[in-house]
Amino acid sequence: MKIYGDTNSGNCLKVKWVCDRLALPYTWISVDTLKGETRTTEFLRLNGAGQVPTVVFDDGRVLAQSNAIIRYLARGSDLIPADDFAAAKMDEWLFWEQYSHEPYVAVCRFQMVYLGKAASDLDPDKIKRGYFALARMEHQLALTPFMVGNAVTLADVALLAYTRLAHQGGFHLDGYASIRRWITEAERALGLAPVR
Repeated sequence: MKIYGDTNSGNCLKVKWVCDRLALPYTWISVDTLKGETRTTEFLRLNGAGQVPTVVFDDGRVLAQSNAIIRYLARGSDLIPADDFAAAKMDEWLFWEQYSHEPYVAVCRFQMVYLGKAASDLDPDKIKRGYFALARMEHQLALTPFMVGNAVTLADVALLAYTRLAHQGGFHLDGYASIRRWITEAERALGLAPVR
């Protein structure tokens, strides 16, 4: 399969991490979103939404949206709980990540790292909602080692992508001991080098 992605994107890295963790063969095709490479006629033929990650399977089928991709790639693996209710809880976190975490934590990071904004220039509502998301994670991770119980799942993959980089978006994790512990353990479980 071919993965069209930008390594600056946590959403793209989710797909890479799942493939690496499950030893799924792939070819990574770099797409620079900041240079508008997702807006070319050629790319828009693959994904009319003009977004990465986009995966093209060997049979020509195309799949987009990071959490849909990782959910498909990980079917039958230990990254999806065998218990149906636990799998549904994992899905709950996957949906929540895209709606209540990524739009705040990732967007603030993007604005600081790629648009050069100062933390003081960020939308206060985005900061507030980002901290609300982090507080919800902290609460869960004080109860369980990973987002859904005792083992790493796709919920951890999805939430790790931008939480481990939250400091780059002006979010301080000093008061989030459970999140800091979880980042270390999730990185270890996925074979990732720690972020500095």
